[in-house]
Amino acid sequence: MSEHRVRPARHKGQLNFEQELVQALYAFGDDKNPLPETVRVLDEIVTDYIIDTVHTASKAATVSGRGKVKVDDFKFAIRNDEVATGRVKELLTMEKSLKDARKQFDTGEGKVGLERGGRGRKKKAEEADTNDAGESKARKGKSRVKKEPGDVEDEMEEDADEDMD
Repeated sequence: MSEHRVRPARHKGQLNFEQELVQALYAFGDDKNPLPETVRVLDEIVTDYIIDTVHTASKAATVSGRGKVKVDDFKFAIRNDEVATGRVKELLTMEKSLKDARKQFDTGEGKVGLERGGRGRKKKAEEADTNDAGESKARKGKSRVKKEPGDVEDEMEEDADEDMD
């Protein structure tokens, strides 16, 4: 990027992306076991690139008056690199389509802790206390049993409504 940063001494000799770089080198035609010096130099280049990009995105967030770095800040940081910008757009589009696909298949089964779609609300435990005979005690409040048309209770309610008229 604009200025070269020296890696801190505590990270010297430590490789952050060794396995990924070895695999990438092999994918691009290098030996299965590349020279350690090659991997070390590439690791430094990749690490410096990431650090520079994060610093640039952080500066963009600070100038915008935000304390947190957002995706748009990273887009701003790599705006001059057409390949990286295109790849980021592609990955963000893919992420959105995957999120939409998950929403279509999400049935809500097995979710505990959400009540009526509210965030952070804990669902009340629906446990029936049982006595020694195994019978369940009556619960307080209304039960959420769907009534079928033609139930005895429906007929009783209809009769009560007719009597009031």
